Amino acid sequence: MTAHKQSVSFTNADFAFARELVEAGEYPNVSAAVSGEMARAKAARERELQMLEAEVQRRLAWPADQWEPVAVVETFTSYAREYLVRLKSAKESRAKS
Repeated sequence: MTAHKQSVSFTNADFAFARELVEAGEYPNVSAAVSGEMARAKAARERELQMLEAEVQRRLAWPADQWEPVAVVETFTSYAREYLVRLKSAKESRAKS
């Protein structure tokens, strides 16, 4: 059996967060903090996915005439678009510094 070693780069903020977790006594070292937080994030994503799947199945079980609109079509993606603009702005400001 062979071992697969993976290298990951972190931002200063990510490393500082992992170090804070170690200093708070939640993990014995930075490596364990990173692994633990990644596992925690994966579990949260999996729970969210299961909830979304259950909600989609529940809604698909309704007759089409009982469906209600989620949002006004013009504003349906407005939150996602605003988020993407903020991400782009943050990335551009980091690139300048």
